[in-house]
Amino acid sequence: MPRVKRGMTARRKAAKVLKRAKGFRGTRSRHYKNAHEAVMHAQAYAYRDRRNKKRDFRRLWIARISAAVRQRGMSYSVFMAALKKAGIELDRKALSEMAIHNPADFDRLVETARGQVA
Repeated sequence: MPRVKRGMTARRKAAKVLKRAKGFRGTRSRHYKNAHEAVMHAQAYAYRDRRNKKRDFRRLWIARISAAVRQRGMSYSVFMAALKKAGIELDRKALSEMAIHNPADFDRLVETARGQVA
């Protein structure tokens, strides 16, 4: 069986890893062994955090809505239940944006919710 020399293959593989490690600090961007480990961890974190990002944004939106609703004398849970009862199907992202950028419209939503509670 003939001997297989992996010069080109190994170089290509190393180059691909080093390209992904561009911008990493120190030897993590220059030495294959360190770069490979750093890239593997980076990919694992990226995969995990693409999922966590959704949770984090939902938590942010809920915190914003809660703060805006509390300023208007109502709790978050009561507000959301009242919106559901009123048949208003706005998602948390839209409610959060409305609370920040259109406070007048958000006030009307809170009043509508108050009408459902009473």
